[in-house]
Amino acid sequence: MGETTIAIAQSMPEKNFLAIDVHMPGIGSLLKRIAETGVTNVRVMRHDAVEVVRDMVTPASLDGVHIFFPDPWPKARHHKRRLIQPAFVQLLANRLKRGGVLHLATDWENYAQQMLEVLNTEPQLENTASTFAERPSYRPLTKFEERGLRLGHGVWDLLFRKV
Repeated sequence: MGETTIAIAQSMPEKNFLAIDVHMPGIGSLLKRIAETGVTNVRVMRHDAVEVVRDMVTPASLDGVHIFFPDPWPKARHHKRRLIQPAFVQLLANRLKRGGVLHLATDWENYAQQMLEVLNTEPQLENTASTFAERPSYRPLTKFEERGLRLGHGVWDLLFRKV
């Protein structure tokens, strides 16, 4: 709903951010937050992220990619719909500059394991931790995440760097 994007953009005013989502209420909420805060370093697109990265982002042009709490598609028969798949990770790695960071976070343990497996098999990326990373200070806790932590749910961060 935009709170994390705004918080990160405010903490890094020297960097530019492109927020991509297909969820109209999320886009609307983010645009409202941008207007309220006066943040000027965020651009917003309502489009499929895979298409944007594939068709509109040039190779080796991104300093980083943040994908926080993507839809986990928890039913096994729907796992093929998950965003973090080998082909998309390869595409993201291709769009990152050398040293650029791919940061993922999820609160679904089996999705976290799948993400780790997919990222570990991408030769353009190296893990910055032995498995899962500690939440970096720049990634604020969302209200949803805080509630989950209070209920004892786990959260897994993955930080991989382009080699």
